[in-house]
Amino acid sequence: MSTTEERPGQLRATDRPPPPAGGPGRGPMGGGGVAQKAMDFGPSARRLVARLRPERAAALLVVALGVVSVLLMAVGPRILGRATDLVFAGLLGRQYAGADAADLPDAARGLDVVPGRGVDFDAVGQVLLLALGVYVAASLLAFLQGYVLNGVVQRTVYRMREEVEETLHRLPLTYFDRSPRGELLSRVTNDIDNVSQTLQQTMSQLLTSLMTVVAVLAMMLWISPLLALVALVSVPLSLLVTRAIMRRSQGQFVAQWKRTGQLNAQVEEAFSGHELVSVFGRRREVEERFTEENDALFDASFRAQFVSGLIMPAMMFIGNLNYVVVAVVGALRVASGSLTLGEVQAFVQYTRQFTQPLTTVASMANLLQSGVASAERVFELLDADLERPDPDEAGDEAGAGGTAVAAGSGVRRGEVAFEHVSFSYSPDRELITDLSLVARPGQTVAIVGPTGAGKTTLVNLVMRFYELDGGRITLDGVDVSSMSRARLRGRIGMVLQDTWLFEGTIRDNIAYGRPGASADDVLEAARATFVDRFVRSLPEGYDTVVDESGSNLSAGERQLVTIARAFLTAPALLILDEATSSVDTRTEVLVQHAMAALRADRTSFVIAHRLSTIRDADLILVMEDGAIVEQGTHEELLAAAGAYARLHASQFAAVEAPADGAVRGSVQGPDENPL
Repeated sequence: MSTTEERPGQLRATDRPPPPAGGPGRGPMGGGGVAQKAMDFGPSARRLVARLRPERAAALLVVALGVVSVLLMAVGPRILGRATDLVFAGLLGRQYAGADAADLPDAARGLDVVPGRGVDFDAVGQVLLLALGVYVAASLLAFLQGYVLNGVVQRTVYRMREEVEETLHRLPLTYFDRSPRGELLSRVTNDIDNVSQTLQQTMSQLLTSLMTVVAVLAMMLWISPLLALVALVSVPLSLLVTRAIMRRSQGQFVAQWKRTGQLNAQVEEAFSGHELVSVFGRRREVEERFTEENDALFDASFRAQFVSGLIMPAMMFIGNLNYVVVAVVGALRVASGSLTLGEVQAFVQYTRQFTQPLTTVASMANLLQSGVASAERVFELLDADLERPDPDEAGDEAGAGGTAVAAGSGVRRGEVAFEHVSFSYSPDRELITDLSLVARPGQTVAIVGPTGAGKTTLVNLVMRFYELDGGRITLDGVDVSSMSRARLRGRIGMVLQDTWLFEGTIRDNIAYGRPGASADDVLEAARATFVDRFVRSLPEGYDTVVDESGSNLSAGERQLVTIARAFLTAPALLILDEATSSVDTRTEVLVQHAMAALRADRTSFVIAHRLSTIRDADLILVMEDGAIVEQGTHEELLAAAGAYARLHASQFAAVEAPADGAVRGSVQGPDENPL
């Protein structure tokens, strides 16, 4: 038995949509993914940035380091321009040796030109050393900024993963009914990883680029407002081009990640059902569907990357045009003496520094859009309606470890009562209406009926996997809806037809039912459920490692381990959903004896299709279309000659084909077991 620890938090009311056609899962030939409506880029991006709020202090440090680093980088070209002016002044002084100051050209205005004096290399060396120190300091600060920012991003993504994990444990079963596992795994793994990569690669560059634009613009206005105006002409054009391309590519990125989830869902389905695919010879169809999904993903990815990739060449083209215009206008200003050569050189560098951040931001557009598209999918998961909150979190005295108290004989009797219960998966299709029954402590209640009659739904309602539409269910007189889920499920043991084992030793898989169980307790449970019989034949015994699919054990052995797990919990209420369907006939008889001991002094619900396994039940419920049509003991129901008798006859009829071609069926007696 497994229990889920409940965590406090503000939740939303449970939504109960109908499960998809054909049941909760789709087979290898099924198709389709979760319908998705994309959010707008702006709100999604702001919501993603808002998740950085817990890192405000570190974020402010990142901004401060970035500001200082950018300022130093912005001062660098001005210092190098001063070195250029010193060299140019020395060359003019040597060229015009013996001339008067009035004879110097207009280009010498603003320069300290002394006719006859050459280049002052000492002054030039000092300026170059100053520039070197400025650039080294700026680089160190940029490195420190990146280090701090890396911590901010990783902690933010860490919290996002935690929130997603918590949300998954609080989602109602209906969400998993309608969501393919591959699609859900894609959101939890691929999309979160993509968000992390996007934040890591873009935040530092984006922050630095924006601050660089502001600092460089200030330096450009200081040097020459006219040249700054010429350089700024390209900004609106760049923004218009970038916006137009981004609007076209955002939808493509959403389609890309949606297709990624659908492909993962198809691959997961195909591999989980690989044996059936091979048996029915449907491998070619699976491969064709994979090719179809893969081609669709290729097309979506190609369109997204191609459209967003147009931004970089467009920005470079606009930047080169701007560079040419600035160079021509700057040369004219130097010739007229309005600017020095060093100032124009610095301005040209600033022009490059001004367009480079814009180009960088444009080149990050595809990463940003891809990351925001993934964030939308994660936010869609986080925004899903969660299961109804527990009314009594403080009363969860047992919590996830409630099974440790379950063995108390005088506290938990296990009386279950259904009082006018109504439930349906879809409002337009009734399943269970006005159902009432009482299971007394120590009774074994068997539930039989055709497929789709509501047998498993009935026990799922006891477990509060789904919420009732009407009526109530009580456990020992207490409404289960007034109990926390962990407290309720801590009193219930469940063995399903589909076994679930995790990667670990056989001992660990048995002990999963009761954390902290001693080795003697585990061994006792294994012996009682006949697990010890086959474990002793394994080379490593109870230390044998079971892989996550349990492929190194047979289906029957896996089922025995899950039965031993439930045996170890000693619950007040036991639910067996076709628990012996995977074991052989001889082992089934042995397990029935173990189950008899396990069911002593506690209520048991047994869902069975093989009627031979429930003949000794204290009460047999026959369900059809969500209603109990008959109830009684095995002998009483056979004598009634109703629905149960028809089910019994259909299972225990031996069909003969005599020589005359007629087909006759002979019903075996109730004590005969064809197995």
